[in-house]
Amino acid sequence: MTFTPGALEAVAKVALSRGTGARGLRAVLEEAMLDVMYDIPSQEGVESVQITEEVITKNAAPGVTYTRESKRRGA
Repeated sequence: MTFTPGALEAVAKVALSRGTGARGLRAVLEEAMLDVMYDIPSQEGVESVQITEEVITKNAAPGVTYTRESKRRGA
């Protein structure tokens, strides 16, 4: 899992706007990644997941990269 610099900045801004500090960082990340935490473990061939600013601020889907082999199998 990777986070773009914009994603990290967005997490900090959201936590600051809520006035929550370090625990707020965790809450922001959990909210943004809730679906990923449940979906990715059941998928085969996931190579990486990228969290961007849009994932944090606009509830966009994270970028998921699959291994070449899983693409050939139709995953």
